[in-house]
Amino acid sequence: MSAESSQHDYVEHVRLAWARLYPALDVRPIDVIGRITRISSLALTQLDRELDGSGIGRTEFEVLCALARSDHPLRASEVTSVTGISGASTTKHTERLVKLGLVERQRLERDGRVVLLELTGTGRALVETEFPRRLAREQHMLDGLTDHELEVLTGLLRRVAHNVETQTRH
Repeated sequence: MSAESSQHDYVEHVRLAWARLYPALDVRPIDVIGRITRISSLALTQLDRELDGSGIGRTEFEVLCALARSDHPLRASEVTSVTGISGASTTKHTERLVKLGLVERQRLERDGRVVLLELTGTGRALVETEFPRRLAREQHMLDGLTDHELEVLTGLLRRVAHNVETQTRH
């Protein structure tokens, strides 16, 4: 047994504590979901810290990234759809990004009621600076995993995500 696997991590301590309190319950889901939650929390905290100097928050960065990935300007509803944030949140964060000069609004020529969102040059530059930094942090989180392990992990997490998405739709 390796030194890494013989030591208890935070999640295992939590699982063991619950197992002592509820010996009749199968607490194994804590091993997986607890780690997913902990990884997410730590990764988002790191992203928040990295974005501090840019003047924007994580959700605003997600809006910028959605616009950066698109090959055309997006309606606010499309930004909401691809980011998973609420419509009200999209509106609030878009307002702030417009004020910061990172996003601009355009009226659709054939229907002036439709507003499209697009990155400004400054917004694109911010994404081009921050996104590679984010990828580097995420790559560091996966250090030590082989290509095969990454494929297996991706497949397993895809199945878990599908289960969660299916449950939330019902």
